[in-house]
Amino acid sequence: MRQEAPMQRCSGGVLWVWALAVAVLPWTEGAVNYKLGDKVTLYVNKVGPYHNPQETYHYYTLPVCRPKEVRHKALSLGEVLDGDRMAESLYDIRFRENTERRTLCQLTLTEAEVEQLREAIEELYYFEFVLDDIPIWGFVGYMEESGFLPHSHKVGLWTHLDFNIEYNGKSVIFANVSVKDVKPVPLEGGGGAGPGAGLSLTHSYSVRWFESHLSYERRAERQQDHSFFPKTLEIHWLSIINSLVLVVLLLGFVIIILMRVLKNDFARYNVEEDRGCDDLDQGDNGWKIIHTDVFRFPPYRSLLCAILGVGAQFLTLATAIIIMALLGMFKVHRHGAINSAAIVLYALTSCVSGYCSCHFYTQIHGQRWVWNIILTSSLFSGPLFLTWSVVNSVHWWSGSTQALPVSTVLLLLAVWGLVGFPLTVIGGIVGKNKAGTFQAPCRTRNIARQIPSQPWYKHTIVHMAIGGFLPFRFVEWWHIVTILLSVGACISVALTYFLLSGEDYRWWWRSVLSTGSTGIFIFIYSVFYYNNRSSMSGLVQSVEFFGYTMLTAFVFSLMLGTVSFCASLAFIRYIYRSLKMD
Repeated sequence: MRQEAPMQRCSGGVLWVWALAVAVLPWTEGAVNYKLGDKVTLYVNKVGPYHNPQETYHYYTLPVCRPKEVRHKALSLGEVLDGDRMAESLYDIRFRENTERRTLCQLTLTEAEVEQLREAIEELYYFEFVLDDIPIWGFVGYMEESGFLPHSHKVGLWTHLDFNIEYNGKSVIFANVSVKDVKPVPLEGGGGAGPGAGLSLTHSYSVRWFESHLSYERRAERQQDHSFFPKTLEIHWLSIINSLVLVVLLLGFVIIILMRVLKNDFARYNVEEDRGCDDLDQGDNGWKIIHTDVFRFPPYRSLLCAILGVGAQFLTLATAIIIMALLGMFKVHRHGAINSAAIVLYALTSCVSGYCSCHFYTQIHGQRWVWNIILTSSLFSGPLFLTWSVVNSVHWWSGSTQALPVSTVLLLLAVWGLVGFPLTVIGGIVGKNKAGTFQAPCRTRNIARQIPSQPWYKHTIVHMAIGGFLPFRFVEWWHIVTILLSVGACISVALTYFLLSGEDYRWWWRSVLSTGSTGIFIFIYSVFYYNNRSSMSGLVQSVEFFGYTMLTAFVFSLMLGTVSFCASLAFIRYIYRSLKMD
């Protein structure tokens, strides 16, 4: 297999970033123009169980027709991460030239190879070909279960494929494969051969060209209409509208209730101030009595700042990807475009995490700013590397194409070591130098006030359950991230107010954990989905699914925790500045 060439190191940091972006970002390519009779290369890519989409193997691992010398296509970083391993095939396809029943090759399979094909067909193996960057999917064989007594189990192999290709002018628009009028070759019992005998097969194919009026620029629309895999991320507009109405009502109710409650509190506190403040600590005065403790800096401030920094980084990254998607930079026929963009943007936005983390850490009187930068840089990259190591080891053990080659691993390490980590350090230094003093609207006393005992519904676990479940329940977060963040911020403000009303000033970590716990509900639902809604199974798929699902839930926790903390901080500053305390 042809591996990716290592990226050359540039002398300057700007040149390195530019070279990295050119190498892996999904730049738009022009149409490939063919003349009548020109060869259109068909690449074979991968095979795998239909219900385990992340368990893929190279197509030539099966006993199929293959050239004497396998030549692989040069792949981009995103394609390698997507498990693509494209190689040239024996199919001779000529532009706009129909072919009927052309022999591809003749094979004589051993009993072990027949058993290998039979097992693949019983596990619903599909294959993926690529023609002019258009993926073509089909099943390796046919399986039929019928009857109870007697029971019938039929397994057949497709040895003939009909390729239907659409064109417009000099460009290929769409392609698919069909076995509608083909009978499979039976494989049960060695295909009728005796024990130890071989099975002779003749593979053939047909090619039919059809003219299309769809332009090359719109051929992605044709690909979207044809889906081989089940659509698990369809946009349910009615559900989204329903969620939107519920969110608007929720935000309205919370804002109105909080404003009216705050108005009453302000009026009561102003009356008490007119009477004198000597007995201020003697009555039940809610959150005003703890104004000298509410801005007391929390424990583990370095970890808190690192969470806020990485959360801000992923918010920036998600915004950039959404903008790129709206600009049409991710085409359906471009394999791994989003993977490439995510890697580059993660490296380039590392300066955001370093700046936000070290800036706030310096403001709240943090002294070990070097350790804070290291913690910020490794807060997500550490769990990512650990998860990837386990997943990649399982893929390597099973021979899956999802296992990354050495050159790709070195490239990813170079991206983090030469771009991501240095930008985190640079951002941290800039944030430290630009950080001023923490602007608290009231002073903090030297001795912390004793916190009264709190009822059970104000404990951290209860707040995490409420703050995490509501965003998860009411919003289709795959489609409307803005609404999700709005709900998280609103719920965090409400829970922070209830916390302060109980004279508990430990809001710093509570505001992060309240809506940040949404990630826990995401992971719990993924476990339910895996066991009850999907047909996925096996060690490879389980490790892949749960490993990266935990990372996804962690990312959502970081983003929501950052938004909820910022909302709570702004809310607390507002109410104490409104009281004009010193």
